[in-house]
Amino acid sequence: MAIKAYVLVVTDPGKTRHVHEAINGIPHVVELHEVMGPYDIVVEIEVDSLQDIPTILGERIRTIDGIQSTTSLVTLPD
Repeated sequence: MAIKAYVLVVTDPGKTRHVHEAINGIPHVVELHEVMGPYDIVVEIEVDSLQDIPTILGERIRTIDGIQSTTSLVTLPD
């Protein structure tokens, strides 16, 4: 069973489009939306193991130039 997580991303001013394009090519990203409010982008990821989430965040998402911060929400099983 796949594990889903939502990553709420805050970007530097003027960098939202750049960050969106960079995240779009990352494996395990299944949905990606620019939003209004305290966050700029909502990313849905789907992985096989809970241990994959910190790797994707730390090595693939948080390293993108223009990201100020991320907040992760891991869904509970049905």
